[in-house]
Amino acid sequence: MRHIISVQLENESGALSRVAGLFSARGFNIESLTVATTNDPTLSRMTIVSVGDDNIIEQIVKQLNKLIDVVKVTDLTATEHIERELLLVKLAVNADSQSKIESQLDLYDAKIIDASEEVYTVELAGKSQKINDFINAFNADEVLEVSRTGVTGVCQK
Repeated sequence: MRHIISVQLENESGALSRVAGLFSARGFNIESLTVATTNDPTLSRMTIVSVGDDNIIEQIVKQLNKLIDVVKVTDLTATEHIERELLLVKLAVNADSQSKIESQLDLYDAKIIDASEEVYTVELAGKSQKINDFINAFNADEVLEVSRTGVTGVCQK
């Protein structure tokens, strides 16, 4: 099962490395990882997406809590939460495909942030499934480049 783990940690050099090292040392894969400072400049929030059963995730959370830099760990999947991911994608556009591409953009509420006669650079934010569905709506030759931020999230309460 896919889990989203939010880790609040001290904003110090090496903290990210220690958390990522914990995963790799135990053979756990990180599907996505985002990190940035919070409203408190001494703290960062790291959002990790990993796949594993509940026992594996529980073990990861316990190990994370043992790290000295870690302030708080929350398995967002176990709570009501809001999650988002950002996609930037370059799409090849021509006279034949332009109307189909633009209708897909409207369908998914995607925004063109840069356009030329041959390429649209598009931005889309949403849940990972929405991002996946959007990319899969195009032919492989229409998708020129994909950049995804990975998931970030917060508890709803």
